[in-house]
Amino acid sequence: MQNMHRMKAFIHQLDNWPEFSWSNDDILNLLSEARNLQGRLIGKMQTLGFDLRNEALLDTLTLDVLKSSEIEGEFLNPDQVRSSIARRLGMVIAGSVESDRNVEGVVEMMLDATQNCFKPLTAERLFDWHAALFPTGRSGMYKITVADWRKDTTGPMQVVSGAMGKEKVHFQAPDSEIIESEMSHFLDWFNGNTTIDLVIKAAIAHLWFVTIHPFDDGNGRITRALTDMLLAQSDKSNQRFYSMSAQIRNERKQYYAMLEKTQKGSLDITDWIVWFLTCLINSLQSTDSVLTKVLFKAEFWQKHSDTILNERQRKLLNMVIDGFDGKLSSSKWAKIAKCSKDSAVRDINDLISKGIFQKKASGGRSTNYELIGLAVDNPKL
Repeated sequence: MQNMHRMKAFIHQLDNWPEFSWSNDDILNLLSEARNLQGRLIGKMQTLGFDLRNEALLDTLTLDVLKSSEIEGEFLNPDQVRSSIARRLGMVIAGSVESDRNVEGVVEMMLDATQNCFKPLTAERLFDWHAALFPTGRSGMYKITVADWRKDTTGPMQVVSGAMGKEKVHFQAPDSEIIESEMSHFLDWFNGNTTIDLVIKAAIAHLWFVTIHPFDDGNGRITRALTDMLLAQSDKSNQRFYSMSAQIRNERKQYYAMLEKTQKGSLDITDWIVWFLTCLINSLQSTDSVLTKVLFKAEFWQKHSDTILNERQRKLLNMVIDGFDGKLSSSKWAKIAKCSKDSAVRDINDLISKGIFQKKASGGRSTNYELIGLAVDNPKL
C-alpha cells in the first residue's frame, strides 16, 4: 500500500481528487481582512468621478495584462496594451497607438473575463480565449493545438527545469485522454451556485485549473484570467482596481514554490489558500500607488485649470504624470513633442517659472527635469 501511495506523486493522482479540504480556522482572519480591504477600495473608488474611475480602471487593467504576461517571461509594450484596452472600453486617450495581434489577444481575454464576469464559463469560451492568445497557431516557433484541449502527442505534459540529462520534473499534468472529463467536472463546479466564499473559490479555481493544465500553452495566463473573473464576481463589480497578477509577479518565486509544494502534497490545501489570501491582501494594499497617481493627476489639472499652457506642454505633462519612462531632458521633450530644441527649452522654462517643473538634482551631463510634487512610483513599470 505504501509503495502505491508513493507512486502517486501529484494531487490529481490521489483517489479522492479533486475533493479539496481546508481549515476554516486558519483562513478566517485573512479572509476577513481581504474582504474588508476589497470593500474599502470599492467604496473609495465610488467616491471618485466617472473620469477618474475610468483612469484608475485603465491603469489597473494595463498593469494586470502586462504583469500576467511577464510572469511567463513575455514583455508586452505598455503603450500598446493601454491603447488596446482604452479602444475596447470606448475611452479616448492621448497618444493612442496601434497594437500587435498578440497584445490584442491577451487584452481580449482579460476583458472578457472581467467585463463579462457573471457570464457562464464554457469550454467554447476557454477555446476562444486560447485562440486569442495564439493567433498564429504557434507558441514561439512551435506549432501547438489551439482552441482545443492538449493532445500530448510528444509525451506527458511536464513542468521541467535544469540542463538536458539533469532535468528536474516539478510537475506532471493529468493524461490528455482524461482532460475532457476533468474539465467537465471543473466547469460544473465553477458555474455552480456554491456556498464557498467567492474569494476562496478563486483560490481553489486557480490551483485546480493550473493542475489540470488543459492546454498546450497559455495555461498560466488563462488561470490568472479565471482568478480575476471570480475576484470580479466577489467584488460584485466588473471594474478592476487591483491586480492579483502584478502581486504574483512580485512574489513569483514563492508562487511557484507554493504551487509545487501543493501539487505534490495532499488534498488539504490550507497552506495554498493562506498564501493566496496573503498575496491578495498585498495586492489590495499596493493598489494605493495607482490610486495616488490618479488623484494626483486630477488635483494637478484642477489646480492648473486657469494656467495658460500650450498643447505640447499639456501632452508632455500628462505623459510625465502617467509615468514617464527614463529621464526627461529638453532634447527628449523636442523629440516627443515634434518641435525644435529651442521650443522645448522655452516650454520647459515656462513651466519652471510657473512652479510646475524643476531641475533634477542629479543632472549628470545633460540637465533633466521633473514635476514638482510627483512622488509616485510609476506603477506601470
